[in-house]
Amino acid sequence: MGVISQGGSLNTAALTVPDLYVQILTPASTSLSGASTNIIGVVGTATWGPVNTPVVFGTSQERIEAFGPMQTTAFDLATPVSAAIVQGASDFVGVRVTDGTDVAASCAMLYDSTSATYPVLLSAKYSGTAGNTITADLTTGSAPGTWKLVFQMPNALPEAFDNLSASDGNASFWSDLISAVNSGQSSARGASALVVASAGTNSGAAPSAVSSQTFASGEDGNSGVTAQSLLGSDGTTRTGMYALRGQSCSIGVLSGVTDSSTWTAQISFGLAEGLYMITSGPSGESIADAVSNRVTAAVDSYALKVMLGDWLYWYDSENSLTRLVAPHGFVAGCLAMLSPELPSLNKQLYGIVGSQKAGLVSDGQTMTYSSAELTSLFENGLDVICNPAPGGAYWCVRGGFNVSSNPEIDGDEYTRVTNFIAETISNGMGIYIGLAMSPTLFSNVEATLTGFLSDLQSRGIIGTTTGSTAYSVTCSSTNNPQSRTALGYLQADISITYFGVNRKFIVNINGGADVTVSSQ
Repeated sequence: MGVISQGGSLNTAALTVPDLYVQILTPASTSLSGASTNIIGVVGTATWGPVNTPVVFGTSQERIEAFGPMQTTAFDLATPVSAAIVQGASDFVGVRVTDGTDVAASCAMLYDSTSATYPVLLSAKYSGTAGNTITADLTTGSAPGTWKLVFQMPNALPEAFDNLSASDGNASFWSDLISAVNSGQSSARGASALVVASAGTNSGAAPSAVSSQTFASGEDGNSGVTAQSLLGSDGTTRTGMYALRGQSCSIGVLSGVTDSSTWTAQISFGLAEGLYMITSGPSGESIADAVSNRVTAAVDSYALKVMLGDWLYWYDSENSLTRLVAPHGFVAGCLAMLSPELPSLNKQLYGIVGSQKAGLVSDGQTMTYSSAELTSLFENGLDVICNPAPGGAYWCVRGGFNVSSNPEIDGDEYTRVTNFIAETISNGMGIYIGLAMSPTLFSNVEATLTGFLSDLQSRGIIGTTTGSTAYSVTCSSTNNPQSRTALGYLQADISITYFGVNRKFIVNINGGADVTVSSQ
């Protein structure tokens, strides 16, 4: 009977037994799956959730469940997320930061004020004031002679731990209750997502009914948070912005951070992780101050987009008030909804009801930026949201620029397409590591890269104005001499033509009674 094996697992040059050998081969080349370009990483403060831990969410409800309700504080994580969601964004990674003084809310069940004892201490799973809204009920269980513990919290599903028996004594009951909360009762009723239980000082207390006992003393730890807190630190334990490492984000926002001294660190992180960092100047910033900050910061990179501190009026439906907020959430949401070859320039933004420059729309003010003011901004790598747009009377990002001084790479589109291609290749080409360097390997590498770039051109992400091939790939003995391959080096050289962006549209009109028009 024949021998069946996987390709590469059988040394076909050392066979001794006459037989049929069947090898199952996998395709020699692979197809590259494009990296995501719509994931926004946001760092900020919150009233609930793990600290310095990336959390994935996609909707406002999921954000509330993960980080609690929106706050009107300076570094609130929810604010730029909500502005981005209005633009259509639906893929986020959030990181909560604190100043280290955050405290989890708690309650001592059946607290005896005379002896200052209690059988169980219930603590919110996470620190923050949102934990102060948790309530605990201990009521009659479904089975005779048992108890049921119920936790409730606004915007979270109620949790019930039923049929807790006291038949084996009070100490056993409280031990079982703690185990149920921390470890769950079954595959259907897992551990609590809201509360952690620990033993108190009086396990001999008899269980009795508890009605809506509210947790208390939770603290957010937000009062001492600064821009540096959101930057965080790198290393074995990552905090702040650095907690976004390896999360496949393509856009990064440090909520409320307007300090230009952070720009260099943001650029370094953006270049290392393939993130387009979006930031803003302080509220009410003048153009002169913005230019001065840009010069003082001495930054020049395609990895950072700096918005003028002309903050925007936006209606916060969670808190039922119109707020003045930084523009970076709107920009991040806009970019997340665009194909990478498109800049934010002239794309309509939603939810804006005014700006510091223009005033509130409801007030009827129509102040906008002059060509001279826009020139001053754009020549210094700064951008702004304003109304009207080149396409009509709507709010838009007016320039679509990053802070690079190189006109070949100073557009949103360069950053986004470059990061997209680099991330895709990084994610998929590692399959060729460990293979023998041969003409077959060269051919397979070229085929994989060519196939990916061909697909990009067919989808309109890269291309030329004439429709000619917009890329070339070389991976052969031409650029891989034996002196290099003998040392284990393999090199593929790629050249790609990106689409230009129509930023200055010139229409020449030749009209007059003496003009003759010939029809084709």
